Amino acid sequence: MTTKEGQSRKRKRGRRHRELPQSTHTTEHKRETHQREHACQSSASAKPPKSSSPSSSSSFLDKIKAKLAGGHFRMINEKLYTCTGEEALKYFKEDPALFDMYHTGYQEQMSHWPEQPVNIIIKWLQDHSPSLIVADFGCGDAHLAKNVKNKVFSIDLVAHDPSVIACDMSNTPLDSASVDVAVFSLSLMGTNFSSYLKEAHRVLKPSGWLLIAEVKSRFDPSNGGADPNKFSKAVCDLGFTSTSKDLSNKMFILLYFKKKENQKSKKKEIEWPELKPCLYKRR
Repeated sequence: MTTKEGQSRKRKRGRRHRELPQSTHTTEHKRETHQREHACQSSASAKPPKSSSPSSSSSFLDKIKAKLAGGHFRMINEKLYTCTGEEALKYFKEDPALFDMYHTGYQEQMSHWPEQPVNIIIKWLQDHSPSLIVADFGCGDAHLAKNVKNKVFSIDLVAHDPSVIACDMSNTPLDSASVDVAVFSLSLMGTNFSSYLKEAHRVLKPSGWLLIAEVKSRFDPSNGGADPNKFSKAVCDLGFTSTSKDLSNKMFILLYFKKKENQKSKKKEIEWPELKPCLYKRR
């Protein structure tokens, strides 16, 4: 081998040795670049931590308020079932806002009923003469009066509507024998409920109608409720005749009476069955 050939081979080996570190450096550089790109992509795709939105906070506050309102309603409802009408009137006079709170809760409870008794009574009135004068005892927001053509005296403990007469339902300002129909739609609430019915008897004309709708559980003897037959007998002893009853609805019963034309001068003592309070469950 000539001297020139040997020198040529040495130069080639030298170039290969010099190029090798450069190739290794390039590979490492590519690896680092790939890792940085992957890290950037992971960072970009990562979702930011969830923060409570205003709507979710508002929804939570609404639920808290609803629970508080429901608790207040149940407290007021129990009070009305376990005191006299006179005591209830004084209770709401001291704080009228309680009446609004009660009726807001009442409407919420009624929204869960598939059918409301006041609407059946409205239908009954619409099927009869619009000339009949009506007294709606415990009228609430005067829903009945707003949905019939009849003249209606709307009566309740507080005037929740401008048309409502605020008074103790056992002592109304209505004249004797001045109305044709007396209505009690879920309103026989006080411990002296019998005095409300006596007042209805006073203001009704002879042969006038008495319509009573009440929560069905209050007339379920197997569950501590009153016997509906004993209740009807007590109403009849007051001076009415039972004309019909509707027990078909699972939520409430409907009782229809007419005031007797000829009243006995001496009335016997009436045995009124106890009506248990209707206490709504917490939802």
